[in-house]
Amino acid sequence: MQPGSLRLLRPLGAGWAAAGADYSSRRAAGAEGGRSRFLPRRCPPREPMEGAEEEAAVRCPVCLRELPGALINSHLDRCLQAGEGDAERGWSPPSKKPRLAAAPSGETTPAAAPVFSLFNKGRGGGQSPGAPGGRSGAGRGDAAEKAEEGGLALGGGTALRGASVAQKLEGKPLADRLRPDTLRDYVGQERVLGAQTLLRSLLESHEIPSLILWGPPGCGKTTLAHIIANSSKKTGTRFVTLSATSAKTNDVRDVISQAQNEKRLFKRKTILFIDEIHRFNKSQQDTFLPHVECGTVTLIGATTENPSFQVNAALLSRCRVIVLEKLSAEAMEAILMRAVRSLGVQVLGKDDQHDSSATGSGSESSEFPVYIEEKALSTLAYLCDGDARTGLNGLQLALQARLAAGKTTPLSTAKGCSADGVVITEEHVKEGLQRSHILYDRAGEEHYNCISALHKSMRGSDENASLYWLARMLEGGEDPLYVARRLVRFASEDIGLADPLALTQAVAAYQGCHFIGMPECEVILAQCVVYFARAPKSIEVYRAYSNVKECLRMHTGPLPPVPLHLRNAPTRLMKNLGYGKGYKYNPMYKEPVEQDYLPEELKGMDFFKEQKT
Repeated sequence: MQPGSLRLLRPLGAGWAAAGADYSSRRAAGAEGGRSRFLPRRCPPREPMEGAEEEAAVRCPVCLRELPGALINSHLDRCLQAGEGDAERGWSPPSKKPRLAAAPSGETTPAAAPVFSLFNKGRGGGQSPGAPGGRSGAGRGDAAEKAEEGGLALGGGTALRGASVAQKLEGKPLADRLRPDTLRDYVGQERVLGAQTLLRSLLESHEIPSLILWGPPGCGKTTLAHIIANSSKKTGTRFVTLSATSAKTNDVRDVISQAQNEKRLFKRKTILFIDEIHRFNKSQQDTFLPHVECGTVTLIGATTENPSFQVNAALLSRCRVIVLEKLSAEAMEAILMRAVRSLGVQVLGKDDQHDSSATGSGSESSEFPVYIEEKALSTLAYLCDGDARTGLNGLQLALQARLAAGKTTPLSTAKGCSADGVVITEEHVKEGLQRSHILYDRAGEEHYNCISALHKSMRGSDENASLYWLARMLEGGEDPLYVARRLVRFASEDIGLADPLALTQAVAAYQGCHFIGMPECEVILAQCVVYFARAPKSIEVYRAYSNVKECLRMHTGPLPPVPLHLRNAPTRLMKNLGYGKGYKYNPMYKEPVEQDYLPEELKGMDFFKEQKT
């Protein structure tokens, strides 16, 4: 130990000062008695090991163990190296304020940050636990910090006392702040996550299999992954989140490499959550195959597209597909009710006035209370079409708009404001959403579902259902020419010769859509759809042609040649070879002409009477 080291570490505790005093006294004694002949020059004499217990004990600032002063330097080096490795794995040193040695009068005690910055790499920017602005210990969780920053407790649904509604709406979107942390607070998806279901039992026992979460936007896929992440902290499982919209193959490989090291060195599992996994192409998805197979990572993918088309079959066989449905109106009302209670907004029933008898608790520090009609919440629950994110964001937008109007306009004249406070009505909610939220993806699963429903409704002669599915597609942004092309096909496939004018109607509808476009062409398509729904149906031509294709597919050997009398003979050589010989020109005969038109092997074949089996 050298004096310079003692002066640098002196602020860490009184033990260092005691060790320095002991060292100085022994060095002075050595100078008086002469230099030891067994030690190199300029080194203080070393006490025998038996006397190590008699030295002043020094407390290690990392692990807080008390050691002899002669051994503290080597021990501190080992602790710092181990601390850096633990910091990478999420470990933080124990929370305890260091004991500072008493500084002489007139001398400023140096800050302890330079030492602790080696292993304290938190948000405090390398500050010591006792430094101003730094963390005072590891007992303060991330959830509490997010609650203090955002103004709401995540998933708890309780209002932050002392904050106004406007302050609670600032910062993160309401849908992100109210994301639940446990399965107990998860709303909806009872068929998949209800009591006694397989998936719920696995999640509660912390046995997470590889999953593909498939469902529409706002149904709870990311929230379920968030709950799994919080649950994995209790078991020490590592949870990594990537988004396929921004992550690259190298990012995935880095995570897998870290997972291999964690599993090999610490027997620690890794859960990898990939949001929008359908954005990865086939080669990128192949990166997961061997590692999911051997259990290096547990893969959880979230997608709004049909996994049968967007996810590799090999990867699907290694994962369990969980189908999440749109949230029901009842589930949406429960989510919205929890949101307004978290914000401290009072709910007005049909017969309630603006008084304290309303449900909920008023905001404590607002200038005036905020109310929302129960009918407004019900309307919002139906308009968001099972999308919780849309519903919560619409609620937040309506509240912010009315609060802004209440602050800038006198309460006596502002629309929706009274002497008691600000009221959010059904009209305000509709104004925030502008229109019904229609789930439709022109390139996804809903595209094919709706066109199939339209086709089957017209085939079944249900004109009301046909108009409904047509409107679902057009109002969702579908290309009208695509619908018109499908109607042309329907005219021949399902109506056929039962009404030959149907094909003319379909072609005319396509031309009209091409000429004028949306929204004027919507009535043209509606007319054509109703005509087809009411028209008689016949699949005679469609079935006969299908029989012909089946005959060609089932034929063995070379196809039969065209009979000579049916062949064209434009040259003398062809005529000499017998092309066209014996052909009877039908318009020249008044009575029916007996003549074969099928190859010899197919004589007597009637494709209209043949039934496919």
